[in-house]
Amino acid sequence: MSLVEDYSRRCAWVMRVREVSAKGAVRPERQVEAEADELLAAVPPGAALVALDERGRDLTSEALAGQLGRWRDEGARAAAFLIGGPDGLGAAARERATLVLSLGRMTWPHMLVRAMLAEQLYRATTILAGHPYHRA
Repeated sequence: MSLVEDYSRRCAWVMRVREVSAKGAVRPERQVEAEADELLAAVPPGAALVALDERGRDLTSEALAGQLGRWRDEGARAAAFLIGGPDGLGAAARERATLVLSLGRMTWPHMLVRAMLAEQLYRATTILAGHPYHRA
């Protein structure tokens, strides 16, 4: 079982991973924006949109949990987290995002980012529930 599957199974919230890629022949200089278009098209209606980007906000686990809790309480139907391709996330996705979030200034492999994000989402549910998993 992958780490993403493990944290998804343990999480009180439903987590889905959906991969998208630019459709058709795309000029290399347009690849990042084409990927952003496909990612944005996959965002569910009413979702808070989070773009993962090294230039984004650096939040603590508690702050991320608090933000997710506020969105939930304000009626957001979901939270969609966008992870860009090898060349990053297109400007359209960052501009449309409710939050641009950094998992650090380093470059991470996509599969590791998925696992780190899944763990943080699981951690957020435990923080909001007052569970001892998060030992702050």
